[in-house]
Amino acid sequence: MALPPNQKHSLVAALASMAESCLSMRDLKQIHARAILSNLHRHPLVLGKIFRFAAVSPSGDLHYADRLFSQMAEPNTFFYNILIRGYSRSSWLSHSVHLFNQMRLNCVDPDEFTLTFLLKARSRMKMDEPLTMASDEIHGAVLKFGFYSQLFVYNALIHYYAARGESSAARRVFAETSAVDVISWSGLVVAHVRAGELEYARHMFDQMPERDVVSWTTMISGYSQAKHSREALHLFSEMLDASMMPDEVTMLSVVSACTNLGDLETGIGIHQYIDERGLGWMVSLQNALINMYSKCGCVDRAWQVFDNMNRKSLVTWNSMISASANHGNPDDAFRLFECMISSGISPDGFTLLALLVAYTHKGLVDEGYRLFESMQRDHGIEARIEHYGCVVDMLGKAGRLDEAYKLLTSIPLPSNCVLWETLLAACKVYGNVNMGERVVKRLQELKPDGGKYYAILREISDAAAGRKELEQTTPVNDVNSGL
Repeated sequence: MALPPNQKHSLVAALASMAESCLSMRDLKQIHARAILSNLHRHPLVLGKIFRFAAVSPSGDLHYADRLFSQMAEPNTFFYNILIRGYSRSSWLSHSVHLFNQMRLNCVDPDEFTLTFLLKARSRMKMDEPLTMASDEIHGAVLKFGFYSQLFVYNALIHYYAARGESSAARRVFAETSAVDVISWSGLVVAHVRAGELEYARHMFDQMPERDVVSWTTMISGYSQAKHSREALHLFSEMLDASMMPDEVTMLSVVSACTNLGDLETGIGIHQYIDERGLGWMVSLQNALINMYSKCGCVDRAWQVFDNMNRKSLVTWNSMISASANHGNPDDAFRLFECMISSGISPDGFTLLALLVAYTHKGLVDEGYRLFESMQRDHGIEARIEHYGCVVDMLGKAGRLDEAYKLLTSIPLPSNCVLWETLLAACKVYGNVNMGERVVKRLQELKPDGGKYYAILREISDAAAGRKELEQTTPVNDVNSGL
């Protein structure tokens, strides 16, 4: 039985309002069920609100939205846009491109928002991900559908090229844009930084009529990542002088610059600034502070940051375990690992590498080797070259050269000169000429450099001969005379 017009209108308004303000998928499904019972589930306003929540709300469900979409007889541009937008924020970025192609096949015209959401999805896709839609094709679509007068579409295109490090393409779009703004300029700076063209990026940055936090942060980050850390800190100081407030991402790059320099004094000042401005909520920033204090040799401060964190990620635990292991506190590393496991966090390769370093410092060779052998079996982690290098170093320092040699000859990875050089250094410490000769032979096969390796072999031989001569000429009584 059909509802009277007034009652229908009121119910439509109520369902739409509830869908717009609901907080969970459980609530949305109840609203959807009520709409179906009232035969209002296909009403454009009700369906639009339900669909929008499922597709783009943080509490939504893209799969649910996709099922709703598949049941629409002829979805219009609005519904395509909502789903493309939802997928552009998700882990299934290629679905946005497939939807756009489906849209064109079904003769549904895109609008300026369609292209903006599509560009956002493509800019987030990995560089090595297969291109289901070429860059020129997207650019062509912007021109074909007459969106060249829409600045926000052109800005999305600039930032798309910027994200892929295609600075020349970004510059071309920038030149085509009739009235650029700070977002356009920032995109150009990002493009040159991503392309590794720091001088060009700084030139663009200096030419900007006005700068936003994105442009400042991009330039500081570019300097920090390129290990031009003094320039990064100097630019940060200029940013503050310009009364531009940094955000958490800015501070991440600034802390990284302090880490690169090993500048503890500046790092402490930056940490105080972060706390005073209330920027320390971001877990990755706290992780960076732990790493900075560790690299600067101030483990006590690293512990303070760690202990004050309400939320800890795997990187947090790894950073603190590594700090403890590298600064000669293996027992702390082992204790942290046990706490981490009891917290329900599974280790990764970095965790186990830090533990191997701790076992090496502690001299617990058998325990360390057992951990190494159990990586795949107990944790499902394949050993990388770094793990093999750590075990070779551990065995070498313990004088177990034959075991180290056997491990190196059985590595299921491409041979690495650094690992063999680690074993050669151990041969020198223990004066093992025979093993040294075998190692040098292997190194010659990998990297012919006879002068370098044979010179080390002569040093090993001379040291061994000197040690043997000393043993033969020193009476036992003289050795014990000081007892």
